[in-house]
Amino acid sequence: MAASQLGKRYKCSVCGTEVLCVKGGEGAIVCCAKEMEVQEPRTIPSSD
Repeated sequence: MAASQLGKRYKCSVCGTEVLCVKGGEGAIVCCAKEMEVQEPRTIPSSD
């Protein structure tokens, strides 16, 4: 069981729900009876 990480986004691989962790702690974030996956940071297009 992984600890939830402050400031990380999590996504459910079943239904697509996304959450933002606003308070870290012990335990995993679960949706649809599965642990949610940590999302990688999104890239921002350059404004050149």
